[in-house]
Parts: sequence; structure tokens; C-alpha cells
Amino acid sequence: MDVLKQYLPLCWLQNNPLDLPRSMAFFRQNLLFSFVIEYLMQANMTDDPIEAFFEVGIKTVLTLMFVLLVLFLNKTLYLYIQITTAILFCANVISVAIVPVMVWLTVSESPLSYYLLGLLVLWYFAVVAYIFKRTVIINTSASIALALFYFVATYLGAFALGQMI
Repeated sequence: MDVLKQYLPLCWLQNNPLDLPRSMAFFRQNLLFSFVIEYLMQANMTDDPIEAFFEVGIKTVLTLMFVLLVLFLNKTLYLYIQITTAILFCANVISVAIVPVMVWLTVSESPLSYYLLGLLVLWYFAVVAYIFKRTVIINTSASIALALFYFVATYLGAFALGQMI
């Protein structure tokens, strides 16, 4: 519970990801939770559980590899568990908020549900940009560009590779 209290403020852009504790157990829990929740959302969108499984698996591997590459190029590989856990944890918190919005969107297709979904995605984007800014120690514009590249590489990359399989 103590680790949760340390990671949660990061979702509100309040903590420095470099100051967070390194915990392999917490990393594994977040990785598993991330896979399960993203699989459920993807399976709901595609109606093909096997395709959803492959796409989420590819997206997870691409996420892990992207963070590894960024930290390798920055010569801060020792931060891998902390930073990957930070990204996964915040993604999980936001995904928990996205699930009811996705259900609402599926049931009613209300314009308000689309706006709320857009805000949640924007929140996730801001958190990833913030984590990269604090980790790589770059300016805001560069962190936004890096976060955009992260989303293109992981989400669109997983979609493209999933379509090839």
C-alpha cells in the first residue's frame, strides 16, 4: 500500500519518477494488470479475442522496448524498473477510469462520452510526457514530441504489426 501512495501522485504530475521506489513485484503486478485491462478493452473493440491478445501483447512488448531504448540512449538504464512501472501504473489508473467511459460510449454513443474519453487520453499523454521530461531531463516541447513518438510507436505499431499477423 505504501508503494501505491508513492506512485499515485505521479498520475497528477506531482511526483518525480526518479524518486520512486524500485520494486520488481510492483512492476510485475502493473505489467499483468495493464495486459489484462488493455486486453479487455481491445477485445471489446475488435470482437476477436485472438487478434486482441496479439495486439495487446505486441503493444506491451513495444512499450517495454521503447522505454528501454529511451533509457539506453540517455544512459540511465538503471532506472528501467522505476520508469516502466511509473508509465504502467499511471496507464492502469487512467485505464480504470476509461473502462466505464468505454461502456458508456458503447451503450449510448453520447458526444459527452467521446469528449470524456478524449480528456482521459489527453491526461495519459500528459502523464507520459511528464515522466519523460523528468526522466530524460528535457524541455516540455521535447517531452511532448517524445510522448507523441511513444504513442505512435506503441499503439500504431501494435496495430500495424497485429494486422500483419
